[in-house]
Amino acid sequence: MARKTKMNKITSPELLLRVNPKNTELLNDFVDYLRSVQRSEQTIKGYVNDIQIAWVWSLKHNDNLFYVDWSKRQIVRYQNWLINENENSPARIKRLKSSLSSLGNFVETVLDDEYPNFRNIINKVESPVNQPVREKTVFTDVQIETLLNRLTGLGKYDKACAVALALYSGRRKSELLRFKVSDFNDDHLVCGGALYRSDPIKTKGRGVNGKQLECFTLAKQFKPYFDMWMKYRSDNGIESDWLFPDRANPSEHMQVSTMNSWATSFTRILSVDFYWHALRHMTVTNFKRAGLPDTVIQQYLGWADISMVPVYSDLKADEQLSMYFTESGVKAPKTKGFEEI
Repeated sequence: MARKTKMNKITSPELLLRVNPKNTELLNDFVDYLRSVQRSEQTIKGYVNDIQIAWVWSLKHNDNLFYVDWSKRQIVRYQNWLINENENSPARIKRLKSSLSSLGNFVETVLDDEYPNFRNIINKVESPVNQPVREKTVFTDVQIETLLNRLTGLGKYDKACAVALALYSGRRKSELLRFKVSDFNDDHLVCGGALYRSDPIKTKGRGVNGKQLECFTLAKQFKPYFDMWMKYRSDNGIESDWLFPDRANPSEHMQVSTMNSWATSFTRILSVDFYWHALRHMTVTNFKRAGLPDTVIQQYLGWADISMVPVYSDLKADEQLSMYFTESGVKAPKTKGFEEI
């Protein structure tokens, strides 16, 4: 079965119309500010959704109090409601509080002339301790090979291509959809033909257009699935610049909702929870097994901070230590070529 994430439908147009007008206006001002500093629309949408939950809670349980007048007592009550009545995870509660804290920073630094006595106190209230709420999937090579063979055997070449691209590029689900066919032309080969380097692709980050990043893909490993998908497209008259075009409108790329639907079908095939981000972990883990330095993995994924590498590596401590230590003492790690990844 697929990983379960509790989805809360708390807000509604009817309830939002009853929210304290001062809270509504404050959120609108905050949105204007976020756009003025070029936060992405997706980021802004997340802030709005998170903060509207707080507004509806305040409407129902806090006398519709204006946010600027909230005390630590109100924050404790909101947090208690989130975890004990709404059954949110500690991680989700931290996200909701973080959005309110960002709003508080805006009030304190930008609207200080209107509210000179306001202090952002959200983080004065300790958050609940993180606890795992869903089991993490760590794929084996056999599982992914099984999935790819099953998909190609069924003629699902678009799905197989997407899985292979996720595995050999390490990109996020939404980023996979932004690759174009031309990103895998021969003139995009680098490092002696070992890698494809895409044109800049919008990735997660600040700015109206997000962060633009050249993305790398292991060429030899990915090309068989790319070629099968391209042949199917040619045979069926599918024309689009996008690698994964939307069926109803090929001039646009496929929607994330379709990727989510595919993940559900992959879960049924593998009988373990499939989610796209697990393949990003697998990319990093395989690179670590191959002996690539963390700095190289960092550059491949386009991370600004090398500390992200151990976060995404699923190598267990004993496996990683065995690469460097034996009964004879310290040893040089045995490295693999890209063809073995």
